[in-house]
Amino acid sequence: MNRETTFVAAATVVVVASLVAAAVVPGALADPTDDGPLRPGPVHVEEVPIAPGAATGETATLAVEARLEHRGNPTDNVTVLFRAIDSESNLVETSRTVEVGTLTGDRETPVRANLTVAREGGYEIETIVFRDGERVADATRRVSGLEALTPAYADSNVVFAESTALQPVSVSVGSAEGDRVSLDLSGALTNEGDTPTGDLEVTFVVRQAESNVVADRVTVPVGEIRAGRTSTVDASVTVPAEYNYYVDAILWRDDVHVDSAQSVANLDPTERISANVTEQEVEFEVEDFESDDEETTAAEDGGTYGADSQTTTPGFGVAVAVVALLATALLVRRRSE
Repeated sequence: MNRETTFVAAATVVVVASLVAAAVVPGALADPTDDGPLRPGPVHVEEVPIAPGAATGETATLAVEARLEHRGNPTDNVTVLFRAIDSESNLVETSRTVEVGTLTGDRETPVRANLTVAREGGYEIETIVFRDGERVADATRRVSGLEALTPAYADSNVVFAESTALQPVSVSVGSAEGDRVSLDLSGALTNEGDTPTGDLEVTFVVRQAESNVVADRVTVPVGEIRAGRTSTVDASVTVPAEYNYYVDAILWRDDVHVDSAQSVANLDPTERISANVTEQEVEFEVEDFESDDEETTAAEDGGTYGADSQTTTPGFGVAVAVVALLATALLVRRRSE
């Protein structure tokens, strides 16, 4: 057997062995262009918008949306953790995990969750992105003033009107009988919504200013108020005279407090109060500043006298004049002797 034949036979054996190995052991022959497993694309938290959701008397729901920016190769097994941390205590109030799955392409993907927290104070809203259980991105937003969110049961488009020309609650004195006086009360209500509204009532509470004792109260229904219109509701109460009163007006809808306003009734001539400030007036007494017409009053600079300054010596009174007359009489008598 010559050299060429031997070489061909050996090459044939190598090829056959390689084919057998490839058939028996998959992947024994590697693709020279294969760089191994694909590297997952990067993920970033682009922004986290937060919107108020439903509110009750005790809780508020925050609608949180994390916008995830993805580039490059697919990224598998992605999850997002949302959690609300109390700003004062740094305790986790609530949390929620959302399974995202696989992110592909060069795009943003929104991930949404609702977090229900106590309707008070403020919170740090953390958004943490995990890939295969490993943190790869995060973001933090702060919310505060949740107590300002209005519960659904107290939400109303009707409020007490406030303007320079129109007072929310006005008070006028009606009739008086003995030590009792009637007050005519009026509340101005504005419908700030787009539809007519009704099923409302207003309670007027009249409190004596110093003691805070309720002198009288009355509740009256409110008629339908068209959209964008202002209407008034009137009532009358009877209270003791010569006192000052706070007049509270409370707007109700189906026994739920919707809005309130306050005014005052000043019936005491020596005192005056306002809805926000209480002030005490000192009664003016004329006699404290009254002078005797027969006496001459000089200014502190000594330049002004009374109207009869030509006949009366400044600074001398009647007693001094009598003494002067007696001294003159004695002097004349001595000379005569």
